[in-house]
Amino acid sequence: MQLIDTHAHLYSNQFSSDRPAMLQRAREAGLSKVLLPAIDSGSHENMLKLEEENPGFCLAMMGLHPCSVKEDYEQELKIAEEHLARRAFIGVGEIGLDFYWDLTFKEQQFRAFHRQIEWALQYGLPIAIHSRNANDECIQVVREHQKGALKGVFHCFSGTVEQARQMIELGFYLGIGGVLTFKNGGLDKVIEEIDTRHLVLETDAPYLAPVPFRGKRNESSYITYVAQKLADLKQVNVQEIIDQTSQNAQNLFGL
Repeated sequence: MQLIDTHAHLYSNQFSSDRPAMLQRAREAGLSKVLLPAIDSGSHENMLKLEEENPGFCLAMMGLHPCSVKEDYEQELKIAEEHLARRAFIGVGEIGLDFYWDLTFKEQQFRAFHRQIEWALQYGLPIAIHSRNANDECIQVVREHQKGALKGVFHCFSGTVEQARQMIELGFYLGIGGVLTFKNGGLDKVIEEIDTRHLVLETDAPYLAPVPFRGKRNESSYITYVAQKLADLKQVNVQEIIDQTSQNAQNLFGL
């Protein structure tokens, strides 16, 4: 089985100068698919164009990122909802709560999160959750909606063992990326306690590049470093990690 990057913003302007070469490196690194989470209407067109140009390899989600929940969030939600009604997407994302940068629109973030979960249930799609300084709040929101049909991934998981177990009990996967390779990140100690049956791999490119590229632009081909680190932690062959996490991604997103 081949690698699947379950979360990457490859339509970002940071790839404007070398996107074809970057995509080729991803394929050469053994990736079969890259899932593209949406941010807001400012980048939907670029995301959908990238998907169209790379059929079967780049697969788009639709949603409103919590950091894009501002005064005009109702209009942004309307645009995303119209996209979902128009065509099929691989998931609803990236959605959630971010209480790190700004709490001005905290209540609006909650409203947007709830509404987009309702879309996911309506269309039978998984959700990709962005949770920063808000793990307990996101867990509570998911718990309110989980009646057996809701599924998804806590993207860029960075919580405690207890939070991880709560997410798993709710039927969710944990998205693991470059932070796993950081020397003092602490994520390695948590993931040692979690079975790989509950994990999917991601890059969040162009952000959070793994060691040895930390601080530089991330790209999907670097997911191999995350897979190897996870294999080292679990003391198994890296192909076992690739097979398990890719099977998890296929199960979650219906690939």
